[in-house]
Amino acid sequence: MEKKELAQLLALDDFSPVYEKADAVRRENVGDEVHIRAIIEFSNICGRKCRYCGLNSTNKSVIRYRMSPEEILDTARQAIDAGYRTIVLQSGEDPCFHKESLGQVVKEIKKAGAAVTLSCGELTFEELEYLRDCGADRYLLKHETADPELYKQLHPCGTLEERVTCLENIYRLGYETGSGFMIGLPGQTLETIADDLLLLQKLHCAMAGIGPFIPHPDTPLGKEKEGSPELTKRAVALARLLLPKANLPVTTSLGVINQKEKENAFACGANVIMKKVTPDPYKEAYEIYPAKLEKTDIKKDRKLLEEQIRGLGRIPL
Repeated sequence: MEKKELAQLLALDDFSPVYEKADAVRRENVGDEVHIRAIIEFSNICGRKCRYCGLNSTNKSVIRYRMSPEEILDTARQAIDAGYRTIVLQSGEDPCFHKESLGQVVKEIKKAGAAVTLSCGELTFEELEYLRDCGADRYLLKHETADPELYKQLHPCGTLEERVTCLENIYRLGYETGSGFMIGLPGQTLETIADDLLLLQKLHCAMAGIGPFIPHPDTPLGKEKEGSPELTKRAVALARLLLPKANLPVTTSLGVINQKEKENAFACGANVIMKKVTPDPYKEAYEIYPAKLEKTDIKKDRKLLEEQIRGLGRIPL
């Protein structure tokens, strides 16, 4: 599919035939399993100034934290004991980032029997290589928008070219490469979204997170409208057609807007869901966008999610 066709599909009055096709492609290529990933948000310290993100360095109302390696590993072991097979280590772009300390955490999690996905922003080739050698399996770095001008407006401290170069390095190093974008950004068009989808394909993404924009009141975009869940699901479905074998999550942001939309997303191509296992009160302080969060109970939360997935006729893993 090309840009024009993708934009036309996104605008359809009746998208149900595309949903059915995406669901069939998902079933044929990745089966009925839903992979449940555990996310540990180990630091909300960030040197970036992204205009939509509640963790940006200009937001002085954030209570900053950085979990110790021991805290991260204790949480990861609890998640593995609860049945999680993948641990996602996520953070802001911490100016005091040390690849050695994170690398040791990665090694220990691998010893405990889980795969490791990292999502720590733009790192150098050397840092990415070191963490890969420590055992990291996947790296998630959302490009957010494929429009260079819109990217520049949203990211005063970076360029789309730099982001894409980092993603290309991730792929060259042999990581399962993940990217993604938001639906509903101010200035975004259907053509922009089509470019986003094509960039996922160009980057050889093995996973892609597509979620609606949710404004944070303490950011420059705090008064903008939130993104459309319907358009988000359409983008997920088209991503499945472009990337038949990719892991496509139902993003947390989609569930924040509407729990029903989260369930529906599994019928349009998604096969992954991420669950926060970040300890309280760190979880509340990792506020990229506002969300009502329940207290963390790793085993209980996992069992409940498994029941919900089975109720949709899918198989939790």
